[in-house]
Amino acid sequence: MSLQSVRAFFAQNAPDISVIELDVSTATVDMAAAGHGVEPGQIAKTLAIRIGNETVLIVAGGRARLDNKKFKAIFSTKPRMLPLDEVEAETGHPVGGVCPFGLARPLRVFCDLSLRAYDEVVPAAGAIHAAVRIAPDRMAALTNAEWLDVCE
Repeated sequence: MSLQSVRAFFAQNAPDISVIELDVSTATVDMAAAGHGVEPGQIAKTLAIRIGNETVLIVAGGRARLDNKKFKAIFSTKPRMLPLDEVEAETGHPVGGVCPFGLARPLRVFCDLSLRAYDEVVPAAGAIHAAVRIAPDRMAALTNAEWLDVCE
């Protein structure tokens, strides 16, 4: 279902973007970078975070790490990663395939400035073996994401 919802998202919103499926898992940053032949920083990892009762997604560069001080300055709380057993129910995507496209329900999406170091990034596409290649600003526009600086 998840891969199909991502395909449907792109068919409707950006038909020029194709989902890339590999024969190998891309569930981790290093696996994804090797599979797609890009630098680890170009992998756009999507973090599901709970802020109070709300789940939000933060998309960041593959080597970026959340900075607790920066996060707290913006959201007035510490980041709390969504428990693994809740990720798919909240996003519609399995762990390793989480992305800001084709979500099970609307979630606020934020893009970290670490993505802007690259002309093209590679976020997952709803499955551990699927991804897309996209410009960071286009990804933000398609997902109505806000840009912020919350990573080291």
